[in-house]
Amino acid sequence: MTRRRRAILVASGVAGLLAGAVFAASAFVHALGPLDVSAASRNSVVALDRDGRLLRAFRANDGRWRLPVKIADVDPGFFDLLFAYEDKRFLTHHGVDPLALLRAAGQFLRYGHVVSGGSTITMQVARLLEPRENRTMLAKARQIVRAIELERSYSKDEILEFYLALAPYGGNIEGVRAASLAWFGKEPRRLSWAQAALLVALPQSPESRRPDRTPVAAQAARNRALDRATAQGALAAEEADAARREGVPIDRRPFPAVAPHLTESAQRASPGQAVLRFTLDFRLQSQLESLARESAMRLGPKLSVAIVAIDNRTGETRAHVGGSEYLSVERAGGVDLANAVRSPGSALKPFIYAMAFEAGLAHPETILEDRRTHFGAYAPQNFDLSFQGQVTARTALQQSLNIPAIALLNEVGPQKFLARLRNAGARIATPDDSAPGLAIGLGGLGVRLSDLTRLYAGLARGGRTPALIERRDRPPPASDLRISEPVASWYVYDILRGAPPPANAIGGAIAFKTGTSYGYRDAFAVGFDRDTTIGVWVGRADNAPVPGLSGRVAAAPILFDAFARLGGAREAITRPRDTLLAHTMQLPPPLRHLRKDAPQTVAAASISALKIAYPPDGARIDLGLDHGIEDAGRLALKAQGGAPPFIWMVNGAPIGEPDLHRQAQWRADGTGFARVSVIDARGDSDSVIVRLE
Repeated sequence: MTRRRRAILVASGVAGLLAGAVFAASAFVHALGPLDVSAASRNSVVALDRDGRLLRAFRANDGRWRLPVKIADVDPGFFDLLFAYEDKRFLTHHGVDPLALLRAAGQFLRYGHVVSGGSTITMQVARLLEPRENRTMLAKARQIVRAIELERSYSKDEILEFYLALAPYGGNIEGVRAASLAWFGKEPRRLSWAQAALLVALPQSPESRRPDRTPVAAQAARNRALDRATAQGALAAEEADAARREGVPIDRRPFPAVAPHLTESAQRASPGQAVLRFTLDFRLQSQLESLARESAMRLGPKLSVAIVAIDNRTGETRAHVGGSEYLSVERAGGVDLANAVRSPGSALKPFIYAMAFEAGLAHPETILEDRRTHFGAYAPQNFDLSFQGQVTARTALQQSLNIPAIALLNEVGPQKFLARLRNAGARIATPDDSAPGLAIGLGGLGVRLSDLTRLYAGLARGGRTPALIERRDRPPPASDLRISEPVASWYVYDILRGAPPPANAIGGAIAFKTGTSYGYRDAFAVGFDRDTTIGVWVGRADNAPVPGLSGRVAAAPILFDAFARLGGAREAITRPRDTLLAHTMQLPPPLRHLRKDAPQTVAAASISALKIAYPPDGARIDLGLDHGIEDAGRLALKAQGGAPPFIWMVNGAPIGEPDLHRQAQWRADGTGFARVSVIDARGDSDSVIVRLE
């Protein structure tokens, strides 16, 4: 055989081998199928506060803690150590580092065992995406192929984020964020060099280096990471020495579980949603949870405390504490008591007064009777079983006297009162859905703390109850509801701001009211200023009575402590322009006293019911304000029936002196809705709401 023929045969054999190798490699790659990176996104569900802070995390479906993480969430020093320890040419290679592979092979041949691996971060990601039990040459080839595919399909930052999400850290902890929370109790944004080095070293052998089981091995691995970083110039020697002197954590920390009641219910109601965004304020929520826990322990066994805080401007819930201890069996901590139906006691009285004020039945300085009174078969008594005699409405509400409140409710009408509460957005429960009686004014119905707090927020907003917003990842519910008119709301605020505070507080900063249910089962306190409304409930989850429990003694001190933890100064609510500031004797005669004892000019039997003849209720009236008409803005008012003299009121404020005539005029200063009321000498009244254009 000639030399040329032999050369041709050799060349043909080599070409055949190369072709076979290429074919085999191609078949191997084809057999692998498409690359699946979905494992990197199968994270724990996380609940975030209004600023993106972690409130709570839930285990992923496979039982692991695997929290979403981005490069920006991790301390830059971690990456300096990671590249020095694992893959110093990560930013320049294309998935495989030939120099590292040659170094690893040479060390293996020289020492007979693996001294350092040749895997890049990209190859480790490939192994984490497609884990294999056996570390064979075939498995390594698979990693190499997948690493090259990763580099072709994803950016370096994306590959790095795959690693941050999937790297194992012992037990059921995966990803650097879950590891930082589990081992250090903190987010990985700011790490010490010792902490960063431990997080770099653990993934190489997460079980044998777990700091809670083998702290010596964990510390040794961490120090090797520091040594290598120092040798490669990624870390100064002095910083490395200081880091070596730090200990390693020996206990695994619990994951955050802030606002457990709200986040738990939201997670159940949002299947498949990976991130739950809330309106809560992490700092305030945490502080009020501590306050509820400390208060319950001080008050006694089996008692619990619920707290709700609302931003008056937006209606967003800033804190929702459903109970004192979420994991306590004794206190039934798993029950969301902020959304439990409870009896509010006297906490609804302010809304009775607000309705009386806006209907023209009373004014804060109107004299009311606090005497033994029967309303049919119903004979209410005051809490202390005493009577004050004649008191102003202001004093009656500040001292939470029962008889004056029931007298006003009798005039307002319990059915109208109940309808007003429901129309304002409160979910009210009545016994057996029976017709409401006067007892509802003293707590003879059921309401949730969250709804009660929302009603008080309506008083802070001039009578407009907000839509209660708890989630930022859901469209806000529409709300155009009203609990009272602006002037009446301010009257109530001004009265409640003067209520005597508990022993731990100074009065005048917030308006507040307490309530105690029949049988000492529920104690409430709700307070507000211009910006925030906070509601507090104290009681037992099983609705058992607690002798001596009262809103003033148990709930009010917690309310004032909650406001103190808000920080900043309390802002007063601006007084509406149409408020009437006057002493009792300066009031129009029908407003001086609730009793119907004004002088009559016509025999009572011949007097027909008082009614506003014009304008009709619900009318839209064009007053010509935009047309330059000479008498623009003048609205004619006309009543029929009733006993003179008459006094007319618009939005709760009198528009003139009492008049014997049934006609009057009022000049409007702008467009919008207006409540027009008329009161006669007997104290009878009628009201309409019109829209002025």
